[in-house]
Amino acid sequence: MKTPFGRRGSMQVDRGDLAFNGIVFLILFILFLCIAYPLYFIVIASISDPLLVSTGGIILFPRKVTLDAYRKVVEYREIWIGYRNTLFYTAAFTALSVFMVMTAGYGLSRRNVPFQKYIIAYMTFTMFFSGGLIPTYLLMRNIHLEGNPIIIILMGCVSVYNIIIARTFLHSYVPEELFEAALIDGSDHLRYFLRIVLPLSPALIAVMVLFSAVAQWNQWFTALIYLRKQSQMPLQLVLRNIIVNSQEMLRQMEGVGVVQDGGDKGQALLLVNSMKYAVIIVSALPVMCLYPFLQKYFIKGVMIGSIKG
Repeated sequence: MKTPFGRRGSMQVDRGDLAFNGIVFLILFILFLCIAYPLYFIVIASISDPLLVSTGGIILFPRKVTLDAYRKVVEYREIWIGYRNTLFYTAAFTALSVFMVMTAGYGLSRRNVPFQKYIIAYMTFTMFFSGGLIPTYLLMRNIHLEGNPIIIILMGCVSVYNIIIARTFLHSYVPEELFEAALIDGSDHLRYFLRIVLPLSPALIAVMVLFSAVAQWNQWFTALIYLRKQSQMPLQLVLRNIIVNSQEMLRQMEGVGVVQDGGDKGQALLLVNSMKYAVIIVSALPVMCLYPFLQKYFIKGVMIGSIKG
């Protein structure tokens, strides 16, 4: 007997649906290639002969595999100084940012907070309008934060976007009855926040850590504007200098002995260009290693935070 789903009970698929699904998968596959190939090219270019890379001889597979670029990266002292600075900036920025976001999100998630809607509207306004670069720079200079590394930690540590996610998460996921029960047991807001809210929010905390750490790890513009000493520069600014100014990079490497002075300048310049790809790989490794451990929390936290409270 023929059923509505076919003779064997399986749902029949219309040819139009098959064609539509095929087109969608083809488009997604093309988009995947557009995203994945540049990343793949960076990897193969970093281990291929610099001359072949500069002349377009590398397309799909590495040729004349060499690790000279990585060896020069290891010998280049400025990169490790930038690595040290970025690790410190990222750890301090992430800790401060997550603390500010969680406390602000908890405060705004309470139903009895006066003028709550106006506070949220005011904070949202700052996401679209700001004072601009010049007024901000003048303010930082007047309060003596120009040239001070602490500005890298303070600038942008309060994210309104993250606060809204935290507020929505806590408002929809942590029941109000828990707070009422805690009050009956003699608890206050601080104890309730530390002993009940935080243990119930590992997904949210993981997402906030991921957002803050990735944002700070990739930050270079603030350091470019406000920092002056080379010893204070983060890794991303060192990477920018390598990519933007190869000749200056070559002179610096000759100064520290990484590239021999008086040698073949053309070959040394090709090696510096190859180092760009190696530095990109080295700078992206920590985030790539961190993301798999936070991925399961990332999806859950974003989905719960997207529920309208």
